[in-house]
Amino acid sequence: MRGATMSLPAKGFVIFLLSTQVVQGQDDWGVTYSSTEICAVKGSSVEIRCSYTYPSPLGGRVNTVEKTFWFTKQKDGEPVDLTTVSEYAGRVEELCENNICTLRIKDLRESDSAEYKFRFTTNYDKFFGEPGVTLSVTDLQLKVSRAYSGQAELKCQTSCRASDNSYIWYNNGEELRTGVSYSRLVNFGSADIYSCALNGHENHRSPSVYPPKLPSVSVSPSAEIEEGSSLTLSCSSDANPAANYTWYKDETSYSSILNEEPQFVFSSMQASDSGEYFCSAENKLGRRTSEKFFIDVKYNSPMIMNITRLVLVVLVVLVLIPLLLFFLWMRKKKALSSTTEANEPTETVELDPFSVYEEVSDLNMVSAEQTEEPEEQEDLV
Repeated sequence: MRGATMSLPAKGFVIFLLSTQVVQGQDDWGVTYSSTEICAVKGSSVEIRCSYTYPSPLGGRVNTVEKTFWFTKQKDGEPVDLTTVSEYAGRVEELCENNICTLRIKDLRESDSAEYKFRFTTNYDKFFGEPGVTLSVTDLQLKVSRAYSGQAELKCQTSCRASDNSYIWYNNGEELRTGVSYSRLVNFGSADIYSCALNGHENHRSPSVYPPKLPSVSVSPSAEIEEGSSLTLSCSSDANPAANYTWYKDETSYSSILNEEPQFVFSSMQASDSGEYFCSAENKLGRRTSEKFFIDVKYNSPMIMNITRLVLVVLVVLVLIPLLLFFLWMRKKKALSSTTEANEPTETVELDPFSVYEEVSDLNMVSAEQTEEPEEQEDLV
């Protein structure tokens, strides 16, 4: 297998190029790449171009090109045609005409960063150019370098080393009249949203930067709060750069800082924790404060707790006493039934506790009357 490398100025969707001197391939076998390094923005398209040469065989025989393709990897020592790789499916196109071949890649991903090489095969030999073209795919970023007095300095950045690119700036989606420079000093309001793009890649803008939106607050659990219970307050806001959060309790004449985290946790609520609370979200571009909300901690009185316990005890006693009396009555009834069965085995007598009580009362009255009769007789004598 033969190899050679060559470089010329690049054309197409190239952001940054590095050119080198042309190096002819051996024995008139050669591949000339238009550039050795290309840097492109994520989501954009790029073209990698080359030309190739090969000698005619001696004796007037025809040397015919049978196959051409681009590759980045090899399998079992053989280059893998890029059009057969699943990660590139539907995104690559190869165009060859008059010994000039172009690889076109669209919807670039950061994983597309690699070294691309061209290979061609004739009916006599095969050849690829080495080293190939190094493609770097970068994500455009908008950085806030400093902010003061309602102004901020923004920098549109990529990992590409280009210094001659022109930039387009946007505010709330509208293109600003001036751009060119990668940095810009802007005035920031609470509703301003800025982004940037490379000239020629307007459809691939950087992520937007903006001040925090109105923070939202959540309370968990949201049920009635009692003394001793735990409580979590959460504050969130849409912001880029990401916001820093601060929790406050609103006192009568001032607001005290409680915590400087998105969440504030009460492990054991006290009645003194009742009051108004709010949070703030702040980044380099601005600050927003949430609406105030009131937390009411229910006070658990020891006296009320003791009364509650006493009522429960009384209720339990009132339930147990009737059950105990019923149990004793059933036990007595069973004992009387057993005695009757022993004396009169052929007759069963059912005792009614109320009738037994009446019979005992009658016997007592008769006994009293018999006791009084002798006394009356003595009086008569």
